[in-house]
Amino acid sequence: MSDALADAALRLDKVARRYAQGESTLEIFRDVSLALKEGEVVALVGQSGAGKSSLLHMAGLLEAPSSGEVMVGGAPASSLSDAERTRLRRDTIGFVYQAHHLLPEFSALENVVLPQLIAGKSKAAAEAEARRLLDIMGLSARLSHRPAQLSGGEQQRVAIARALSNHPRVLLADEPTGNLDPRTAAGVFDALIAIVRKERTAALVATHNLELAARLDRALILHEGKLLDGGKLGAKS
Repeated sequence: MSDALADAALRLDKVARRYAQGESTLEIFRDVSLALKEGEVVALVGQSGAGKSSLLHMAGLLEAPSSGEVMVGGAPASSLSDAERTRLRRDTIGFVYQAHHLLPEFSALENVVLPQLIAGKSKAAAEAEARRLLDIMGLSARLSHRPAQLSGGEQQRVAIARALSNHPRVLLADEPTGNLDPRTAAGVFDALIAIVRKERTAALVATHNLELAARLDRALILHEGKLLDGGKLGAKS
């Protein structure tokens, strides 16, 4: 194994996902391998139904692979117990979804503070970190606003800050701008790229928007059960 692979924040080694359907087997993908390094923002693209969400769930330890190995921060995860997988996921992985899933009764600041309190951080330290992240996301003037008082783009920026609040090694984002208009989506993408690089987090971002995917470092294409290296989208050969 090369040093680059050994040091990857997230590595998938020949993983597969299969589901039983009566007497037959449905294969979502097979022999999928990838490696993400710190500070790298990679697009995961593919047609609807190609299995992007399933791949993210497996990379995020929400589902176990049918075969192969998932490694987070160099730690193999496929054979861990449910409790061990939950702990590894909590300590090393952040998630951003198409829907922001913010708690409506809490302010933007409180939404970013809460995961840190659950992880055992003091309230003062959690608030300081939440303010820092929300400032990076351009929301320093919106700290006390509840989700209903924020625009869709602002809500998703809070969700990104929340996902990074416990300093995960890996950020997994599933269509994070799918509910936003093109202009707002572009701004959220820019903010996501900037904060991930600043925090030195590895990010895998599923998106159907090829224009936005072209802004990322490189693209991986999920097609007919295989993961293909798309390189830098839009780059001239």
